[in-house]
Amino acid sequence: MTSTRRNFLGLSLLGLASAAVGCSTAGGASGAETRTLRYQGWAGDVSLPELAADLGYLGDVKLEWVGNTTSGPQDIQSAATGQVDFGGAFNGAVVKLKAAGAPIRSVIGYYGADEFAYNGFYVPEDSPIRTARDLIGKKVGMNTLGAHHEAMLGIYLKRNGLSPEEVKKVEPIALPPVNIEQSVRQGQIEVGVLGGILRDKALEKGGLRKLFSDFDLLGAFTAGTYVFTEKFLRDNPNTVRTFVSGVARAIEWSRTTPREQVVERKVAILTGRGRNEDPAALRYWKSTGVAQKGGRITDEELNVWIDWLAERGEIAKAQVKVTDLYTNDFNELAR
Repeated sequence: MTSTRRNFLGLSLLGLASAAVGCSTAGGASGAETRTLRYQGWAGDVSLPELAADLGYLGDVKLEWVGNTTSGPQDIQSAATGQVDFGGAFNGAVVKLKAAGAPIRSVIGYYGADEFAYNGFYVPEDSPIRTARDLIGKKVGMNTLGAHHEAMLGIYLKRNGLSPEEVKKVEPIALPPVNIEQSVRQGQIEVGVLGGILRDKALEKGGLRKLFSDFDLLGAFTAGTYVFTEKFLRDNPNTVRTFVSGVARAIEWSRTTPREQVVERKVAILTGRGRNEDPAALRYWKSTGVAQKGGRITDEELNVWIDWLAERGEIAKAQVKVTDLYTNDFNELAR
């Protein structure tokens, strides 16, 4: 997974309103817990729940694929409104949706940044840009505005002493991820954000230099979490515990198993499900980036986005309490 999926400023008022009142209908009504979890996948990727199911870590809990998504915020809105049972997104999107009144709660981290899984801000090798101040008046290309990449840019600029007025003179530009490398090389933008397969392929060609990365800024951190509605958690606690603990085991399996074996397993899952998908990107997989054991969530991993959104005026700090955002109670590996 990469953070290129986590645009949360595009949430519509209609979507937020419906999410705030939505809830899952699974379980509870008959007194029996559901043992089937509806979810959205990602084309060309194998998610941690899918890996956990293939490894046999979900027991009798089954996954029901209802289609693919291209947006983390859309995924968690679908969970909030009961169209699916769980969804995952960048933690900033989770915070914003919760602040809008959606009855959701994070239960486990599923992607992040580390020395292998990171998003770098790249310039041409001969670029005069070497410091944060050099970015004033420059264009920075990223997959989408208002999400993970723009947050990292803002933190970098602030940490390096730029005033709020100076920060405004640095221009984030939204570009399709596949076009960012070319835009940097052709001088259409001065800086481009690259991660995963796009980063690795660009670096193989040479001619680019990293200015900084999210890992450089914050060290290893979990950036996104899976959420359920509060109602689903109340109605199906055993199912959620099986699911979360199974995903936690899959995280640790990915962490401790040789990379080649993880890639081989993911490719086998993807090609075996018959959706006409290209496994090429999976062969560049290096790490989930999840920082804590078994995807345990920490206050710090959410507070950074509460602070960032509040500074931007997107939310008021009083709208969200970090203790209301997540729980580790269903994660047996987090104890």
